[in-house]
Amino acid sequence: MTPRKRDPRTATSDGRPYLKMKELSAAVALPKSTILHYLNEGLLFEPIKAETNMAYYHPDCVERIDQIKQLQRRFRLPLATIRVLLQKQAPGVDVMSLAEFQEVVFGPADRPLLDVAEFCRSTGLSPAEVAEEIGAGVLAPLQAGKFDADDAAIGRTRCEARRVGIAPADVTYYRRLAEELVDQEMALRDRVVANLPPNENAAVTMKMTQSAQAMRAYAFQRAFQRRIIGFQNAGRARGGKRGKKERPS
Repeated sequence: MTPRKRDPRTATSDGRPYLKMKELSAAVALPKSTILHYLNEGLLFEPIKAETNMAYYHPDCVERIDQIKQLQRRFRLPLATIRVLLQKQAPGVDVMSLAEFQEVVFGPADRPLLDVAEFCRSTGLSPAEVAEEIGAGVLAPLQAGKFDADDAAIGRTRCEARRVGIAPADVTYYRRLAEELVDQEMALRDRVVANLPPNENAAVTMKMTQSAQAMRAYAFQRAFQRRIIGFQNAGRARGGKRGKKERPS
């Protein structure tokens, strides 16, 4: 028998053959069911249906599946998050670098989120107080109705502050100053990476993000410490003046 030829549509523009499911499964060492699950989740390129009950998969699916496996293993990312990362991936940018950047900025993807009731129990704030804090921009959850560990830490701090009379309106300057600071950081980043190729751009952006996180904490802590030292020195100076005895004439 003459072997059946592949449909001419099932080759890429550079001549690489598309893969049957059996071939793709062998290439990535995964069962058909897993590959179909990835396909249904929108993670793989749609196959070409060349014949009845026959689908051919783009050879780039091999690399894509390898990326998915690495993202799951290294970052423990759910498929929905992986899909978003793959959609954001710019030409020439390694998706692993993108995932690492996401983790640096947002923390581990698998950390638990609290709903409003859980958040209130964790922080001591009432639902009305939570709404007031969010309305003032003091609390700024990244997802509506969901709170991460950073939100909870600030929620507990705000609960204590409210009890001594510090209202949300009293601390909105943090949000305003933070926005101004981030604007400056973004402008600097844009200047530095303007002419860099994609992967180098991503690597430099990662380093600048880590540096910015360290600089924010250091600069604010030092500014506060220097102000306290100034108060202490002024207090000692005033105390010294009061303690001096007048010389007898």
